[in-house]
Amino acid sequence: MGVKVIAVNRKARFDYTVDETYECGIELLGTEIKSVRDGRISFPDAWAEVVNGEVWLNSFSIAENPFSSIFNHDPLRKKRLLLHKQEIKRLHRKVEEKGYTLVPLSFYFKKSRVKVELGVCKGKKMYDKRAGIRERDLNREMEREFRGRG
Repeated sequence: MGVKVIAVNRKARFDYTVDETYECGIELLGTEIKSVRDGRISFPDAWAEVVNGEVWLNSFSIAENPFSSIFNHDPLRKKRLLLHKQEIKRLHRKVEEKGYTLVPLSFYFKKSRVKVELGVCKGKKMYDKRAGIRERDLNREMEREFRGRG
């Protein structure tokens, strides 16, 4: 089942704790698809919101295609995410709770369609981030010890 990863938001997993993930389609224009295939996307601080029963992706930039005509797309336009109605209602209820936000975790091709892995996330405090770094360092040290013995 051909899944080709375009980009992963590694910073999101560091800054947020991910409670749930959803696979969504994304509504794109033809010139945007060409730029996505070339990997010309940027989403360091992208987020999604539920407006009027639709999920919109904000701060997600797709660079203009240099080989396109004058009818090129706006790189910073809001993109609509495609989900089932029940999923949108569930997301809306979650986001209304205190501290939850929708963050794109990764973009990938699945059967020649662009998909977004959308996470329902809660922001980490600074001490949570430090604890994560400490845990990662300890795991790295243990791996070194095991490799040294073997």
